[in-house]
Amino acid sequence: MSDIFIYPEYEVVRDRDACIGCRVCERQCANEVHRYDEVLGRMVADSTKCVNCHRCVCLCPTHALKIKKSEDCYRDNANWDYQTVNEVYRQANSGGVLLSSMGNPKPFPIYWDKILINASQVTNPPIDPLREPMETTVYLGKHNNEIERDGNGRIKNNLAPQLKLKVPVMFSAMSYGSISYNAHESLARAASELGTFYNTGEGGLHKDFYRYGANTIVQVASGRFGVYKDYLDAGAAIEIKMGQGAKPGIGGHLPGKKISASVSETRMTPQGIDAISPAPHHDIYSIEDLRQLIYSLKEATGYKKPVIVKIAAVHNCAAIASGIARSGADIIAIDGFRGGTGAAPTRIRDNVGIPIELALASIDGRLRHEGIRNNVSLIVGGSIRSAADVVKAIALGADACYIATAAVLAMGCHLCRTCNQGKCNWGIATQQPDLVKRLNPDIASKRLVNLVSAWNHEIQEIMGGMGINSIEALRGNRLMLRGVGLNETELKILGIRHAGESL
Repeated sequence: MSDIFIYPEYEVVRDRDACIGCRVCERQCANEVHRYDEVLGRMVADSTKCVNCHRCVCLCPTHALKIKKSEDCYRDNANWDYQTVNEVYRQANSGGVLLSSMGNPKPFPIYWDKILINASQVTNPPIDPLREPMETTVYLGKHNNEIERDGNGRIKNNLAPQLKLKVPVMFSAMSYGSISYNAHESLARAASELGTFYNTGEGGLHKDFYRYGANTIVQVASGRFGVYKDYLDAGAAIEIKMGQGAKPGIGGHLPGKKISASVSETRMTPQGIDAISPAPHHDIYSIEDLRQLIYSLKEATGYKKPVIVKIAAVHNCAAIASGIARSGADIIAIDGFRGGTGAAPTRIRDNVGIPIELALASIDGRLRHEGIRNNVSLIVGGSIRSAADVVKAIALGADACYIATAAVLAMGCHLCRTCNQGKCNWGIATQQPDLVKRLNPDIASKRLVNLVSAWNHEIQEIMGGMGINSIEALRGNRLMLRGVGLNETELKILGIRHAGESL
């Protein structure tokens, strides 16, 4: 039996009266969907190749194109839906593991949308952020529990190394290789202008970007790609990646088609061959082993940089975080199951891990209960979509948030979720020179600055409405949150009351 034909998920619809045959769509589509048919004397489209990136729709000068969801269907079956059946057919055709990009698209609860923010009115009046000072600066690192003074009564400056953020938002780990040179430059330039940080991901750091080191977090993952002394010295902080929200329990994967000569040199891996980092660090099988790596990195960099440990949000993450907080780490980064990825097995992306909201509340609560919350700062990521999500995350116990999907959206991404194919029509998740040049770092970095600046204004407005004038006063202030449509177990884990319930 031959391969089963699978009808395309999306269809290209062309208005014949509006189309002028300019062939812009043909030149702009890296997936070769559009072409001019000499016999018919008009443009035609092969919908089987369309990934719904909307490049052609956006650039068509006469707006003659639109992409619509296919109306093809199988016989109704609540258990065997259209996508499930097609995935079986694809694996039966290929015999391979299904790969996916971006975050979990399944209809699991989004707890951010079930949490509401309280507002002040009379006895605790609101604060006008336009006329009164609002403090959004955040310091990430180990904090002292008490002030120490010398023999003359002066305060001892014995604070551990800190990261200073002017806004509680950073750009999460996206490696050079998974994203393009121009995308990486855009993130670096935006972080520098905003007074925040971007994360290299597990792909090393291109030499051109060492000049942004003061706003760079360098990552050390299980594959140790691109890791050496100069790399560690280049960044303001070092992040040990133990897990990732989109694929807990497995390593990273960069398809060989995205490993160009430049990426190969930066990663120190062979060109054109898949770079697959192992699931575990082969020198870490306990908290004691992790502690050894933390202090090895601190020793290698003269104890001048905070060390972050990144973990995926899983059911026992609170216990894991407790061990990390005692291991010498300065910061813990927690990545929820809706976090994005360049390439992950579909089954893992869609079925492994837990929501970041529950993981964050659980970890913050346990660290406070054990009296070690000040041992570490907490960064959370995994579908932080707006300023409201940032405020809710901080009120649940975070010190700052990582964003990645929102950042690539700001640069022009249309969430077609085919990053692993390396044919990003927007120049973001590709290494093809003709596609990379489509992303202008001047424009993309400005859009990133605009996004985070807008969020910062909104954060100040929301805090003002809460009667709070600093991020520090907001951190862990769960009394300012209320739940809607949540059961008792969910409310207990989140540590908040239901809407309408008074103190």
